[in-house]
Amino acid sequence: MDIPIYIVDAFTPRLFKGNPAAVCPLERWLDDGVMQSVAFENNLSETAFFVREGDGYRIRWFTPRSEVGLCGHATLASAHVIFTEMDPTRDLVVFDSAGGPLSVRREAEFLAMDFPSLPPRPAIPPQGLVEGLGVPPLEVLEGGDYLAVYACEEDVKNIAPDMDLLKDLPLRGVIVTAPSDRCDFVSRFFAPGLGVNEDPVTGSAHCELVPYWSARLGKRDLHAIQVSERTGELFCRDNGDRVAISGRAVTYLRGRITLP
Repeated sequence: MDIPIYIVDAFTPRLFKGNPAAVCPLERWLDDGVMQSVAFENNLSETAFFVREGDGYRIRWFTPRSEVGLCGHATLASAHVIFTEMDPTRDLVVFDSAGGPLSVRREAEFLAMDFPSLPPRPAIPPQGLVEGLGVPPLEVLEGGDYLAVYACEEDVKNIAPDMDLLKDLPLRGVIVTAPSDRCDFVSRFFAPGLGVNEDPVTGSAHCELVPYWSARLGKRDLHAIQVSERTGELFCRDNGDRVAISGRAVTYLRGRITLP
């Protein structure tokens, strides 16, 4: 059996920047173990699989280690593949997912995703969090991930985490963030427990970051940069119980996977 595969750099207009995601459109679902093996072989932070259902698609995401319930950059990458490779006449695609319906609309060169808002709440840092980050944050919150807030962009850039300590934390991952002089806020994301030490650009983390920074800065429209080595740029809006997360994408690879 052959299945198509695309690798798309998400949240960037430039190759070799942003966050690369593998995208595999399917005619029918593969065995879960096969999809997990494909994700492990790809060795990217996320591999997305989707199957057409009616006028939309059902989407699932796998890290090299496990399936996850929500992923931003691989959803953006999947919509990019549909808009550019499969159905260029479309301007809107709706994915059904474990996290509910997720829509992506094409707006000129940008793709705008509609995701749930997940406001974080104040938290007591669990054992291993501060030690793993190496630098005490100004405050810690939690939602789907831990959110550690720092004073400035350089603090976030200079963090050199101990992944062995962070991988045993009970939540999905750790977001570190700070205000910036060149945008509204910057961030980085670590999820060693999922087999992803540092994710280059994490759309789903902005479901937590956007409500936090919107409330703190008193504004709905936010410009964000994830300051990983590859870097990525996001344009976000706080819509109450939903967040809009927009970015660009570019195709790096088109190919086929041969399965036994």
